Formats: sequence, structure tokens, C-alpha cells
Amino acid sequence: MKDAKELITIKRDGGTYSEQEIQEIVTGITQGSWADYQVSAWLMAVFIRGLNPSETAYLTLAMARSGETLPLATLPKPWVDKHSTGGVGDKTTIVLLPLLAACGLTMVKMSGKGLGITGGTIDKLSTVPGMNLDLTPEEMVDQAARIGLALTGQTPRLAPADKTLYSLRDVTATVPSLPLITSSILSKKIAGGAETVILDVKCGSGAFMKSLPEAGALAESLVRVGTLAGLRVRAVVTDMSQPLGRSVGNALEVKEAIRVLKGDLVGRFPELCLALATEVLEDVGVADPATKARQALTNGAALKKAKEWFGAQGASLAVFETEEWETAPVQEPVLAQKAGWIGKVDAEAVGLLAMSLGGGRKKKEDVIDGRVGIEVLAAVGDEVSQGQPLFVIHAADQETGRQASQEIEAAVTIANHPVEQIPVVYSSLDFQAFA
Repeated sequence: MKDAKELITIKRDGGTYSEQEIQEIVTGITQGSWADYQVSAWLMAVFIRGLNPSETAYLTLAMARSGETLPLATLPKPWVDKHSTGGVGDKTTIVLLPLLAACGLTMVKMSGKGLGITGGTIDKLSTVPGMNLDLTPEEMVDQAARIGLALTGQTPRLAPADKTLYSLRDVTATVPSLPLITSSILSKKIAGGAETVILDVKCGSGAFMKSLPEAGALAESLVRVGTLAGLRVRAVVTDMSQPLGRSVGNALEVKEAIRVLKGDLVGRFPELCLALATEVLEDVGVADPATKARQALTNGAALKKAKEWFGAQGASLAVFETEEWETAPVQEPVLAQKAGWIGKVDAEAVGLLAMSLGGGRKKKEDVIDGRVGIEVLAAVGDEVSQGQPLFVIHAADQETGRQASQEIEAAVTIANHPVEQIPVVYSSLDFQAFA
């Protein structure tokens, strides 16, 4: 058995780890026998030297086994999980989980809080009165057995090694490492009991991966390593150059998701929900998956399942009947200064403005105002007339609302000629490419 110094030296000098050596590293990190400075040195060695796919798979499995694994054996198959790399206005989980559960899949998911411009599902659902987002593993399994889905915040009982590593990656400038990103994402999916995983890899100004080559590299890493780790993985590269859907802000996004669950299928957001659902249903062998997914939203099955889900976790079902909850006191429209076609709606700029209104965190300890945010009323390629509303600012007071209204004009450009719409989905890659 090697000590921390020997194991760090292997990677520092460009060596390759065995499965046993990776297990020793994760055990040392989880049990606290490695000091923070040793973990930090190892992270930097990995950041510089990298891990090959086999090493990354060993790391993924060791991290998944560093704590408990959800016992899903008593639940109906297929067991499916979903993950997004994060973006501006991304509320897809709130639609996709009940949609797929309505199609007979078992959906058990851990979600996180947001940091920066990428909002977290937990923050969004925290705005729903009464919603319990702190389920124990036992409660998750029991609920999934009853209604087919459960969602909770991160729990230290599952993949605790990931929490330790991420806290140090954040302060050692090693977050962008592909092997570390890959193992962090997939270890939590394995610990959550999933066998099939759909991964939404965002690409654009409002995403972690800014370019298609970067997003494609992450998608390939996730699918390749996930396959080596025994998962059925499909990664879909999707657009995040503009905000997803018509709302950015926690309560606003939940309200938009509920509208989609009620059958409002106009726009890019429901298009993405249906595309991801179709990919998953195809993976698990459902016939005519696109029709099945659309029917779940149009015949009320997904809405019924969402109400069961919210009710099981203590939420007020009044949110399905009215949008008069968690409403910002100031709502300020922003009008088009000229006629033309929308050439750009910068997702990063909109996300930063939503965060400045109080809708996101600059630091983990920041408190979010669930009421505030931005309605986005136009997408790239839309034709607009002068004076037409492009945004509505939802603010806590007049001053912040007025300032955001002025600043958001820089996030949008209006061209004098028609502009081609941006596709929602760029590419898809599944486990069969590496099986």
C-alpha cells in the first residue's frame, strides 16, 4: 500500500494508476488520512497530467462507493437519472422527471444548488410553498416505489468523496479538468442507483463549456467513461448561447415548467424537454418514443405525475392553479428600440443580470430572492417591431429594476435582416459508440 506522497508522485511524473491505487487515493481522501494540501497537490497533478478513460472510470466507481448506494432493487426498471451541466433558465428537470415517470420509468435524482449564473434545481423548487427537498435515501426509495420519482438535494451519505474533492477543486483552479468533471458527475449517478443516464451538456456563453469542441469533448468523456463504469449513457450537446425558454429566475422558471406540463409546447424549452425525453425512451426500448413523450404532455399524464410528486414532497398544489405566488413587487418591461430581427440574446449577460437582481449566488453562502428574475420574450431569429416588449424585469425594488432595465439592452442585438434560428440540440452520443 502506497502513501499519499508516492501516489501523488506517480501522476506528477506522468504515470498511470492501477484500480487499486485509485481506490487507495479515494479511501485516503474520504477517511481524512490525506491532508488538504496533499489532496490539492494530487488535484493539480491530475489537472496537468490528466487521467486516461480507464483511470477516470476507476475514480468514478471509487467515488461512487465512498458512501452508500441507493438500493433500487425493489423498484420497477428502468432506473433512470438525468444531469445538466448547467445554464441560464435551465428548468428542464422539473418537466423531464414527471414526463418520464408518466411513461413508466423510475426517476430518482439528487440535484444541487446554483452558483453564479447557472441556477440550481433545488433553488427553483425551494420557492414552491411546503416543498421538502431534504429526503433521506430511505424516503427517496419509498417515494419512488409509490409514484415513480423522487428528487432531493445533495446528501453526504452518497458519494461523500465528491463533496471533499469539489470543495478543493473550487479553490485550487482545477475545476475545468475533464476527468475530474466526468468522475464528479457520474459518481453521483452511480451512487443514486441509476443504470441509464441522460446528460445534457450545455454549450455557449451561458454554459461552462463555451464552444462546441469543448462541449463535444466533455460529452465524449462522459459517455466513454460511463460505459466503462457500466452505465447506459447518452450525452446530448444543447444550446446555451441564449437563455433557455422564457424565464430566468427561480419561481419564474417553476411557473414556466408548470405551463409546459399543462401542455404549452410552443418554444425552445418544451422542444428541448421533448428531445431529451425521446432520447431516453429510445434508449430503454420504448416504441415510437417521440410520440410517447409528446402524448405524456398533451394528455395530462405528465401533469398528473407532477402533482403526485409535489404532493408527496409536501408542496402546495395551488401552484398548479395560479401563478400568484412568489411574485416580485416590481415588474418593468423593456421595449425594442427599433424593428428588425433578433440577432443575439446573450445568455451570460442575462444570467449575470438575474444574479445582480438577487436571483443567484456569487458565493455559496449568499441568500437568493426566489421572486426576482427576467422574462425573455424574444429568441434569436424572431422578427420584432419597435416598442415590442423584449424582456420583463422582475425586481425587489424600483432602483434595482430600473438599473437592470437599462443594462439588459446590451444583452440583445437587433439586425436589419432576417437571422437564422439557433438549433436547440447540436448533437447526441450514446454508449453504443464505445460498447
